[in-house]
Amino acid sequence: MTNRKSENMQANGKSERFIVPIGPQHPALKEPEHFRFTVEGEIVTNAYVRLGYAHRGIEKATEQRNWVQTNYLLERICGICSHIHSTAYCLGVEKLAGVQVPPRALAIRTLVAELERIHSHMLWLGVAAHEAGFDTLFMYSWRDRETVMDILEQLTGNRVNYSANLLGGVKYDIDQEIADSILEGIDFLEERTRHYLEIVTTDALFLQRTRGVGVMTKTQAEVMRAVGPTARASGVTRDIRVEAPYAAYPQFPARITLATNGDVEARFVVRIEELFESHRLIREILANLPESDLRARFPRRIKPGETIIRVEAPRGELFYFIKSNGSDKPERVKVRTPTICNMSSVVKLAVGHQLADIPLILAGIDPCFSCNDRGVIITRRQNKPDLWTWEQLRQYGIGYYDGNNK
Repeated sequence: MTNRKSENMQANGKSERFIVPIGPQHPALKEPEHFRFTVEGEIVTNAYVRLGYAHRGIEKATEQRNWVQTNYLLERICGICSHIHSTAYCLGVEKLAGVQVPPRALAIRTLVAELERIHSHMLWLGVAAHEAGFDTLFMYSWRDRETVMDILEQLTGNRVNYSANLLGGVKYDIDQEIADSILEGIDFLEERTRHYLEIVTTDALFLQRTRGVGVMTKTQAEVMRAVGPTARASGVTRDIRVEAPYAAYPQFPARITLATNGDVEARFVVRIEELFESHRLIREILANLPESDLRARFPRRIKPGETIIRVEAPRGELFYFIKSNGSDKPERVKVRTPTICNMSSVVKLAVGHQLADIPLILAGIDPCFSCNDRGVIITRRQNKPDLWTWEQLRQYGIGYYDGNNK
């Protein structure tokens, strides 16, 4: 019956059109998100994405915590790039308070940021390889990722949320023993990185899944405002470490890593080559670590004002807006993460590709859906927006799961 139906549709010049839903709960998705792909045969003709399933109210929760507590809360936005969130927040609050951070503390912040970049890129390499069916590369890259996680644990005591930053400085110093351990780990990782770069550019089966897939031109990347390695893989020279150096990057300048092909292979190449740049920066910082205190005195209350901070997270530009009303708590903290900027490219590039290419196109931007924390406006039946306090939101959540607010 199915064959006869297909023959009749082909004879009539028509093709079957299906909508393939993926998520918000799906074995291939590590976080909840919802996609709908319209396909004709195996070709995607339309794509739709809905985010917001992982909303945790972190931005709203900052309004009920003091400046110090908020630092630790914002680290929990993302477990892979927790340090850069803390760094962006600290830089913004220190700017509002007019506090000068000691040079050694800024250098250590930058060092941890580059170690975190290595951790993030190697984690992504394994996840993306898994989406391509290359599970051997997945297992080896995650095995080697343990090296940088061990370094971070030795330095800060933690493997995920490092809590290295304080308002006005850092918690942990680097002695000669830790410096030698870091250098030994970097030497090992650099050798392994060369091996991975050779694999992703020469393995014939892997290149069938990545070369020419999800091509985004430089013009498209600029129009869609792509950021991070996703943009740099299309030849866009966009890196906040270079455009607007922060922390210790003025003293230890970073170099931009670019590719021009704009496909999934180029996104692999850019991220892996960025690891070499992180290795170089870490060695340079350790060789020229300035002598100074680790922290400066910080006020309990911060004068009224507002500021913005841009930093380069492993996935791209991370943007923070911070507002103070003169109390010991922030009035508003707004976070824009790289994933929301790059997601439009997935929806655009999916059209025209086979459905089997979608996982790699999505993995190519290194998405983190839990990072997309947003404010909530409650619209009641009168269609009048109502801004809730944190306590109202909390009580509503308790009532919802008790069955009282459904």
